[in-house]
Amino acid sequence: MQKVSFFKSIHVKFVLIYLLLILLAMQIIGLYFAQELEETLTMNFKDSIEERMNIVEFSVREEMVKPRTEEESTIEQSLRSVLAGFQSSDIDEIRVVDARYRILASSATDNQSLVGQRSTLDIVTQSIVAETPDERTYVNNQADRVWVRTQPIIAEGGEVLGTLYMEADIENVYDQMDDINAILAVGTAIALAVTAVLGVLVAQTISRPISDMRRQAQAMARGNFSRKVRVYGNDEIGQLAKSFNNLTNRLQESQQSTESERRKLASVLANMTDGVLSTDRRGRVILINDPGLRLLNVSRETVINRPITSVLGLDSEYTFEDLIHLKDAITLDFSSYDESALLRASFSVIQKETGFVNGVIAVLHDNTEQEKIDMERREFVANVSHELRTPLTTMRSYLEALADGAWQDQELAPTFLNVTQTETERMIRLVNDLLKLSKMDASETEINKEMVEFNVFFNRIIDRFEMSKSQNVYFERELPEEQYFVEIDPDKLTQVIDNIISNALKYSPEGGKIRFAMTIEDGFILIRIVDQGMGIPKENVDKIFDRFYRVDRARSRAMGGTGLGLAISKEMINAHGGHIWAESQYGKGTTIFFTLPFEEDVGGEWE
Repeated sequence: MQKVSFFKSIHVKFVLIYLLLILLAMQIIGLYFAQELEETLTMNFKDSIEERMNIVEFSVREEMVKPRTEEESTIEQSLRSVLAGFQSSDIDEIRVVDARYRILASSATDNQSLVGQRSTLDIVTQSIVAETPDERTYVNNQADRVWVRTQPIIAEGGEVLGTLYMEADIENVYDQMDDINAILAVGTAIALAVTAVLGVLVAQTISRPISDMRRQAQAMARGNFSRKVRVYGNDEIGQLAKSFNNLTNRLQESQQSTESERRKLASVLANMTDGVLSTDRRGRVILINDPGLRLLNVSRETVINRPITSVLGLDSEYTFEDLIHLKDAITLDFSSYDESALLRASFSVIQKETGFVNGVIAVLHDNTEQEKIDMERREFVANVSHELRTPLTTMRSYLEALADGAWQDQELAPTFLNVTQTETERMIRLVNDLLKLSKMDASETEINKEMVEFNVFFNRIIDRFEMSKSQNVYFERELPEEQYFVEIDPDKLTQVIDNIISNALKYSPEGGKIRFAMTIEDGFILIRIVDQGMGIPKENVDKIFDRFYRVDRARSRAMGGTGLGLAISKEMINAHGGHIWAESQYGKGTTIFFTLPFEEDVGGEWE
């Protein structure tokens, strides 16, 4: 356990919480006080201004409705005198605007040039049109807040004579608020300092016994159960310290027993080849060994605390209650597109003596290879049985006919005997091919390699087929003139090429063409044999090298094939360090490819 830093200790946290509570209380009080005080000061300021504006409005209205003679001063002069009597430090300017939006007077000395001009301020227009007072606040060029108020001048008959426009410096109110907030901040800081001192003293009485228990817990984590916690009193923390000491004694006893059992269980789980999963009573995985992780191809973090039905992919078929009552093992299919994976899962229930279910243990066994072997064995037996039964049935029918007297018929007897001989030879070829594959599977096939110039070797095989072919099929060669030497078993590779060319001739139409090509790619000779036959459906191309596989079983059997030729070819090419595959377009033909490692002729040893 790591040592607790000073700033993360409960002592500091207690003091901080204490200080934060005081700070929060002071902030709430200060915020409420400042808000109410600001509202009060602002209201008093505005009320004071409004009262003076009412007096100004009365005086201005009297001057505006009073009849004048030529000897008396003009209305502008009279209004200027009235406004001069109401100048004060908190009012920046008062303007008188008539009903035609013409400025009649201004109390500001700097704005006397505006007298006689038309006012373009929206607030003035709205006040005259709406016949109601209006107000707003804005910030001037000196970044001071200015309060603007308009008050319409209405004669006794209801006629709107104009409006008063006033600008007042309200920034002084906010300056007072800043001073008051500064005083509150200083008071809060002093209160926090006193509170911090008191908090440290109070926190020590709580944190000291807790620190002792923390040190004891650290010692217990290291396996030391001999240390005891000091009891400072008989309060709740003192009772906790006594309980902690009792717990230490119990843990010391249990730890020794548990450690022994844990070693046994860990040894068993680590040395098992099967995967093991254990759940709690809710069916969530609490334990899985390494073989289980490998079989399921998951990480421990993604499995722990997940339902076992979800981990094993059984959500749609089983519930956790079903697994509790399940007696037989089930097969889990974790196969992907590239790889097969079949697991056999057995379940056993963890129960108390009272019958209460604590969980389930699942044992996973990799059954992939066994299932694959069983399936291949069943398929192989079925294929061999079928392939042998067909010629035997034919032979039986013809022999029975001969036994019934057909041997005396000079026309039928030779035909029946010829069919019987053909089927016998077919069975012999099938058995020979099976023996070859059996030897290859057992790695008993002997490969007698010798260095061969492949161009000459390949051309001789093609020449043999070209001279002996009975159907009208053309051969086309695209072979390089350079010499390429390969180390091969000539007999076995001849059998491979014979097999491929024979298949190409079987399925080529009259007048068709078979093309032979050879190129060099990445240190290998690449051979291509292309026919113009019926082709192979795309979904079947990868299966033609499987044993006994035929795309068209009836036609292949009628042509005398055993279904093992390409399977034998594949094994032989692999034994030579090469690779064989096919490409085909249904209805247009098939191309068989195979590669062999080669050595370039350097004009020395092989000439």
